[in-house]
Amino acid sequence: MSNKQTKLSVNLNKVALLRNQRDVGYPSVVDTAKIVLEAGAHGITVHPRPDERHIRYSDIPELSDFVANWPDKTIEFNVEGYPTDEFMDLVLNNPCHQVTLVPDDPDQNTSDHGWDVKKDKEFLKNIVQKLQNAGRRVSLFLDPVPELISDIVEIDADRIELYTGPYAEGKIDVKTYTQAAKEAIQNGLEVNAGHDLSLDNLARFIDAVPECAEVSIGHAITSDALLMGWDAAVKAYLKKIKEGHNAT
Repeated sequence: MSNKQTKLSVNLNKVALLRNQRDVGYPSVVDTAKIVLEAGAHGITVHPRPDERHIRYSDIPELSDFVANWPDKTIEFNVEGYPTDEFMDLVLNNPCHQVTLVPDDPDQNTSDHGWDVKKDKEFLKNIVQKLQNAGRRVSLFLDPVPELISDIVEIDADRIELYTGPYAEGKIDVKTYTQAAKEAIQNGLEVNAGHDLSLDNLARFIDAVPECAEVSIGHAITSDALLMGWDAAVKAYLKKIKEGHNAT
């Protein structure tokens, strides 16, 4: 049993995707953020893409101000994305607690692989330093390969986010994530996780990786919220996290 509870950050991309289908301004990502935080979520995540198909760049200052004025100062705002000049301006000029760097192509539908840290080491070093100098915690999206951790250490990031898509699809055993997380922690990194985590697989993942500091979940929790409402959906995911920590 872990003594430290994994935090739940709710990804609002799919809320923004629905909003963008009509030029009426709703559902509001800020109103949804308020509901999920009131339900017990520990933070919100967004991933703006160059085509603004869901989260728009204009959403970032609004969400940044919203989180900054939220009464509970432990709540965090996490912004994900590929570090283009425009993205860097966005996260440097709008306060956020964490920036998660993801190696996405501009037209990519969703994140489906981690960084090639050997190839991109020098590029990432410079980006990470700029963000840290501005007071941002930096996490790097990473495939669950323990051998990559030594290169991440050289980049001097604060955290890694383990790409959990292959686990959710049954392609990679959860023990691989256990090993990658242990290697990261032994090297002074904290560990996040995300992609395709759901009510069906979250507790088992937390049981295997109890050191996980944060999970960011969007598609599945939004789908569940359509059926049970946001309050119930957030509470259901928090319950699964607790079950994972309490497993023997």
